[in-house]
Amino acid sequence: MSSTASLKKDYAERIAPALMKQFQYSSSMQIPVLKKIVINQGLGEAVADKKIIEVAINELTAITGQKAVATISRKDIANFKLRKKMPIGVMVTLRRERMYEFLERLIRIALPRIRDFKGINSKFDGRGNYTLGIEEQIIFPEINIDGITKILGMNITFVTSAKTDEEGFALLKGFGLPFKN
Repeated sequence: MSSTASLKKDYAERIAPALMKQFQYSSSMQIPVLKKIVINQGLGEAVADKKIIEVAINELTAITGQKAVATISRKDIANFKLRKKMPIGVMVTLRRERMYEFLERLIRIALPRIRDFKGINSKFDGRGNYTLGIEEQIIFPEINIDGITKILGMNITFVTSAKTDEEGFALLKGFGLPFKN
């Protein structure tokens, strides 16, 4: 748990003052904060195989330390053999301590384990939020490679209170996300 304190402390002592200076905020309440991290896996194959969802829930729960929930389809789509209310994905929303803990593990341990890693793209959504696509869940040390049946990707969305992409980028770069230059 000491690692969470370090990123949180880092934000309070180093990142926030730097952002305040960089964007000339008049109040400390204007400094962007990381609100939550949402991890999402879309599992279209689950239509044919129900076990995929259970496996994905267990893996995501192991990675994040918080119970993952299945997401369900909103409507029928005949071409995809999809019925309404079928589980087609898995997600977790992390806030506060767990969020910082996950971020720390992502930056320090998981991302450096990606093959041929050159940094992550710095493409934001226009409102200061950032989504990182990860192609394989095996970069997380919590996953036992021998127990893997299928390589699953995931999207990790960093939701910030930043008003602009520039501010969001500065915040996440401050936390140490390895963006490409």
